Amino acid sequence: MKVISGSLKGRNINGFDIVGTRPTMDRVKESIFGIIQNYVKESVVLDLFSGSGNYGIEAISNGAKKVFFNDYNKKCVKVIKSNLDNFNILKQSIITNLDYKKALDFYYKEGISFDLIFLDPPYKEHIIDDILIYISNNNLLNDKGIIICELTTNDLDNSYGNLFLIKERKYGEKQVFIYQKQ
Repeated sequence: MKVISGSLKGRNINGFDIVGTRPTMDRVKESIFGIIQNYVKESVVLDLFSGSGNYGIEAISNGAKKVFFNDYNKKCVKVIKSNLDNFNILKQSIITNLDYKKALDFYYKEGISFDLIFLDPPYKEHIIDDILIYISNNNLLNDKGIIICELTTNDLDNSYGNLFLIKERKYGEKQVFIYQKQ
């Protein structure tokens, strides 16, 4: 796994071999960042199911102001910290080790909202619907902010409250849905 664009382009991201994770392929990540490039610079980002930190690191490499990395797996959190330290980007990062529901509640209670959110949960859990509803109901996404959802099924709705589907892409068995707050 490598950083595919921006100031850290070409650097290796460790953690592709963590049990229970499946890193986003570089070609999928490159396509996603091509679509969202105008939303990244100076953004506040949430990478809710961070794994190795792949999406969040790419966002920092492309000019994100601050990235909140969250993963429930302690091994993932160690790998994220190591990657951020190796890239010298700890100052732009906040790492939490929480269940996704507790993480969302934490951000809500702290009054933190985001310009860009990455949702790439374990595919077998089918929880993106609930997360999108929570984000919409609790204003965790700033106006015109976007959410990138990665999953293997196409059973998401066209809208969730004030979040509207603006793009949909298929990469083999992976589906990517992009929502924007209107």
